[in-house]
Amino acid sequence: MKILMVLTSHDQLGNTGRKTGFWLEEFAAPYYVLKDAGHEITLASPRGGQPPLDPKSDEPDAQTDATRRFHEDAAAQAHLGSTERLSTMNASDFDAIFYPGGHGPLWDLVDDSHSKALIEATLAQGKSVALVCHAPAVLKNVQSADGKPLVSGKSVTGFTNEEEAAVGLTDVVPFLLEDELKRLGANFSKAGVFVPHVVRDGLLITGQNPPSSQPAADALLDALAAAKADSAA
Repeated sequence: MKILMVLTSHDQLGNTGRKTGFWLEEFAAPYYVLKDAGHEITLASPRGGQPPLDPKSDEPDAQTDATRRFHEDAAAQAHLGSTERLSTMNASDFDAIFYPGGHGPLWDLVDDSHSKALIEATLAQGKSVALVCHAPAVLKNVQSADGKPLVSGKSVTGFTNEEEAAVGLTDVVPFLLEDELKRLGANFSKAGVFVPHVVRDGLLITGQNPPSSQPAADALLDALAAAKADSAA
């Protein structure tokens, strides 16, 4: 099946002068889960080309089996370096969408009209959308068919207030994801700080933090398998 992965193009961490972007594990783990299952992956970002990597996600203590595999995978690196422009993507061309996190999406994808339209169209077509860590922020302006916030009444998770405090960015981010999802009427749940936690509510799959990346991708695999079985029935 065909999966679209959407990454941020934003590389400035507020007014700190530091860099941000996407979080490597949150890209690499789902990328290989989906690829190893035989699915075709298209990568896109608002500006296209090479998306910015959060340098902290490339530090030694942030490495995982998936990130180490990526560093040895020239083909995957070339794939990531040539993302498509998000504005050229069409929901009907894909069977699901996956959004890796990192702090970058809080500044660009959250207000991206193409991202909003893609998510709304994908869900309207009965296809799954998965988002991990800070990526559920891109649901902020997404609406359901009745014009209400998509997450209103939905069970979701995402990077928590405690986790934002743990990385020292509570006063840097434009909004706290947990607070915003609750404000929009979501049923927000969480595990401990940096403990894996994934929530699936119908077509919507959300993961809490970087360690939730692979479990969120596994949940998307289950959703894709169920969709394939339903279409074959």
